Amino acid sequence: MPAGAQTPAWPARPVTLLVGYAAGTGIDTTTRFYAERLREATGQVFLVVNKVGAFGNIAAADLLRAAPDGYTVLVTPNGTLTTNQHLMKQMPFDAQKDFTPVATIARWGAILLVNPQQAPVASVAELTALLKAQPGKLNFASGNFTGQAAGELYKIRAGVSATHVPYKGVPAALADLIGGQVQFMFADVVTGLPQVRAGRLRALAVTTPRRLPNAPEIPTMVEAGVANYELVNWFGVFLPAGAPDGLVRRIGEIVNLVTASPAAQEFYARVGGEAFAGTPESTRKLIESDIPAWGRLVKAAGIEPE
Repeated sequence: MPAGAQTPAWPARPVTLLVGYAAGTGIDTTTRFYAERLREATGQVFLVVNKVGAFGNIAAADLLRAAPDGYTVLVTPNGTLTTNQHLMKQMPFDAQKDFTPVATIARWGAILLVNPQQAPVASVAELTALLKAQPGKLNFASGNFTGQAAGELYKIRAGVSATHVPYKGVPAALADLIGGQVQFMFADVVTGLPQVRAGRLRALAVTTPRRLPNAPEIPTMVEAGVANYELVNWFGVFLPAGAPDGLVRRIGEIVNLVTASPAAQEFYARVGGEAFAGTPESTRKLIESDIPAWGRLVKAAGIEPE
């Protein structure tokens, strides 16, 4: 009987990692890094499948149609389970009942970017002055809710106005920023910083509490003069509700070993994130605290659910 009660070896066959955002985004890049490291650690294939749309809801809903056996796993930014319910009138799931938290893996901020041809500014203070001189005339793009929230929080903290232009993904928003259709945006560092390095865009600040190790020349929003501004997200790993505790613990242990590895430390230092290991319990507590916190931000920004 004790042998029969033990958790089966995992993984015994290929594992699907669901991602709700497009290829090249921060969550996609991170998931693909983990897929390779998990393959090395276990000898099994980890296949990344992008199910894009509805701020990650499509991928999350797909997870709930899978068996809770560990062979379909959701890797997602926190917004899917904490913010979307404030943005949408109808949700395809209950974030606190329909998922089994496994672990957190990373924390991320965003980077404020401008097209210097469209917004010839060199600092956040200059951008603020430009927006105040032309209220409502400049456009800011977003490719996900984090980008939108970061822009709305900037408007609130700096006392400026600008028109929000939403896109289906960060790469599409960046393309239009580079093309001059919009003037500024908050993008995830993974996709935004290479455009700065290539000279296509200018970075004004980051939303993290500290400067990025791979871009120490870029100030934080607070250092740039926007008081009480900080916006940091986290990425997590989830199974459907009902997953056996032993299985959840095993997957979490393997994921956390990757997160603590030198390879992960180098990866996050290079792309601008921060390793952030967690347990099922700590991940659940984050969801519980983030839901009301993001709700307050959505309300303060005047964003109406659709």
